[in-house]
This record gives sequence, C-alpha cells and structure tokens, in this order.
Amino acid sequence: MKILDWKVYIIKAASGKLYTGVTTDLEKRLKDHQSSKRGASFFRFSHPEEIVFQENHPNRSQAQKRESAIKKMSRQAKLELIGSFSKGDS
Repeated sequence: MKILDWKVYIIKAASGKLYTGVTTDLEKRLKDHQSSKRGASFFRFSHPEEIVFQENHPNRSQAQKRESAIKKMSRQAKLELIGSFSKGDS
C-alpha cells in the first residue's frame, strides 16, 4: 500500500493574491493551476506565479484542517507564515 504525503500549499498569483490548497503532487497541481482547464477558477483572472509555502501532513484529513485554518487567517498572518517558511528553507 502506497502512503501519500499530503501537502498544504500557498501560491502567489500575479496580482499578489494568495491561494491555499491541498494535494499529494505539488508539481502536477501547479501545472494544473497554470492550465485554465484543470486549475482553480481563482487563477482565471490572475496567473499563478510561484509556490510560496508548503507543509507536509500524513493524511488528507489533517491537511484539509490545516488548509481551512490558513484560509481563515488574515493576509498579514499568511504573509508571516510564508516569511517563516522562507527563513526555514535557507
């Protein structure tokens, strides 16, 4: 049985807006978003630029709970989360 790592991610759009989602294949999902046919309607007005945050979770349930919590955050709190991710990356 294959164990999938679920990822919560934030993508920055060309407009500067932030999109939060979950997936098991981040590269494929980014390509889906860049293609207007399979991506979120969020990106129909502003092209996705880059993944600015990602976080691993052991199952879909935990990933979706975290996604929901992030979506409820203020923009400033999301930017702080992204900043802490960027600092931990280097």
